[in-house]
Amino acid sequence: MRYPFVFFDLDGTLTDPAPGICGCVRYALEKGGYPAEPPEAYHPWIGPPLQLSFQKHLNCGDAEAKRLVALYRERFSTVGLFENVVYPHIPALLQKLKSAGCRLAVATGKPTVFSRRILEHFDLLQYFDEVSGISLAEVPLTKQGVIEYAMERLSVGRREDCVMVGDRNQDVIGAAACGIGFVGVLYGYGSREELTRAGAGYVAETVEELEAFLCS
Repeated sequence: MRYPFVFFDLDGTLTDPAPGICGCVRYALEKGGYPAEPPEAYHPWIGPPLQLSFQKHLNCGDAEAKRLVALYRERFSTVGLFENVVYPHIPALLQKLKSAGCRLAVATGKPTVFSRRILEHFDLLQYFDEVSGISLAEVPLTKQGVIEYAMERLSVGRREDCVMVGDRNQDVIGAAACGIGFVGVLYGYGSREELTRAGAGYVAETVEELEAFLCS
């Protein structure tokens, strides 16, 4: 295997969360007094930290963004997190890496409590040695922060032994800030242009291409 430690983003990399995330964003906006658009209009919200997305797309401050995040979680915590689907071939890839002795972690900007429930629901938690996300209360961590935490928990010695797999530019930036490798995926919600502009050296179009890269 190319890397002994492999860190995976969750949304857009392991699972397709579009129905849940987009439906919950729409719910929060409607309940929060904003006009709502069709669910597909919220695809750009998939990946970046949720509080920052509310601030960016609504041009609002911290307090208002936190209010909307709380409304989002009203629906997400009971319904939205399971409106999700595992990408084809992901379980087989994780099993292959795990069987070969790789240490696997999820490094996500989603709250850890939700991430673990999603992974457990889809029977993916068994493959991971660590799930690194944020708490429900804290200021959103950068992707660098959640990667660094996972590295610490796994007692990583050499950073060149690690790679981050993700579909958005913050995944590329976080990996670079941590001094580890990166491979982008195009079956999620980021474009090739977004990933390469952020510095991605290799981009896989499919899970099969991702497997070929990681297992070479």
